[in-house]
Amino acid sequence: MNAEPPQPSRDPDGTRRAPTPRQRPPDQNQAWSQQPPQRHPRQQSPQRPGDDGIRYAPRQVPERFEDPRYPGQRPAPQRPAPQRPTPQQVNRPPGGRPPAPPRRRKRRHWGRRIALLLLVLLLGLGGVVFYLDQSITRIDALPNYPGRIADTPGTNWLIVGSDSRTGMSPEEEQALNTGGDTGAGHSDTIMILHIAKSGPATLVSLPRDSYVPIPGNGRDKINAAFAIGGAPLLAQTVEEATGLRMDHYAEIGFGGFSNIVDGIGGIDLCLDAPVDDPDHNIFLPGGCNEYDGAKALDFVRERYGLDNSDIDRMNNQRQFLSALVNGATSPSTFLNPFRLWGLASNAAKSLTIDNGDHIWNLAGLAWAMRGDLITTTVPIGGFEDTESSGNVLLWDRDRASQFFDYLARDQQLPPELITVGL
Repeated sequence: MNAEPPQPSRDPDGTRRAPTPRQRPPDQNQAWSQQPPQRHPRQQSPQRPGDDGIRYAPRQVPERFEDPRYPGQRPAPQRPAPQRPTPQQVNRPPGGRPPAPPRRRKRRHWGRRIALLLLVLLLGLGGVVFYLDQSITRIDALPNYPGRIADTPGTNWLIVGSDSRTGMSPEEEQALNTGGDTGAGHSDTIMILHIAKSGPATLVSLPRDSYVPIPGNGRDKINAAFAIGGAPLLAQTVEEATGLRMDHYAEIGFGGFSNIVDGIGGIDLCLDAPVDDPDHNIFLPGGCNEYDGAKALDFVRERYGLDNSDIDRMNNQRQFLSALVNGATSPSTFLNPFRLWGLASNAAKSLTIDNGDHIWNLAGLAWAMRGDLITTTVPIGGFEDTESSGNVLLWDRDRASQFFDYLARDQQLPPELITVGL
């Protein structure tokens, strides 16, 4: 058994004494005559006066705390602020599991969606433009030839309206009052659109009976060049007669006139007096009226019931072309997808352009004819009867030379050279 530790003894006055070290029992193997081995006494610190040699820890008595802000008062105990229960604790069913935390809403990336929508629209628009561009008929209308005029400033379009019935059924010919097939096509309308680098564009009518040199065929009416050699010979004839190099070519037939007008829902045209031409079954009211495709075709073809014949017809043709462009570029057409598609698809099927032209060039043509547009006729000198060509129209050589010289230098025409009739 373990020996109990020695208990401290007390003096009669109650003072505790240090316990006496316990004597080690004698070694059983040590003889009684042998002295016990000396042990080194423990070194003790020197005794202080009044010190009995016993060390005690100092008495520790807690002292009362007084807040210097409230002398003589005991601060109230601080209680923790009550905590409100969380929504999960409030909605927690008794004895059940806590409800699952609400799912985090996914952020909607509107910017990505809008960008994707715009990309789809652009791709769709590009596909439509490519389809329409491939639908247009193209020919080599502006080939190079020896001695061709060098490029002139500005942009020149050769615009031809032919009486071709190509692609029209007998029913359509009867409905449009075209008079049946006339064999090789003739150019009833010949115009030059000069788009200046600055300032308004100029639309010039070339009378179809103009008596000019035709390369390789002597002198004849200018529309004979189209009947003899088609668009290439007509373009060469116009370039050599005017001194202007043609950059683009556009041709439209009878059916194209009607389809494009119907595609935009009709156009408004004006006549100074009513037209009554029973020989060609053309009757047009006087004043301003809305024309559909068939009536608009009568408007641009009619010359026998007009006072100045071809001169008045050229004025009507320029009026028709301006009205058609204004209708095609109006907000009522662009904001109506059905009308816009009808216009674009009918134009693509009705037009014939040069191999180097595209649908965006046609858009530039239409845009140039909006707003301020100068319309005029080549200066006319008079008429003359010839043996080979019949009655022909002669240009005023001096004024016509000045007229085309201004356009060749990309300058605006002076008022004295602008004519709209006789």
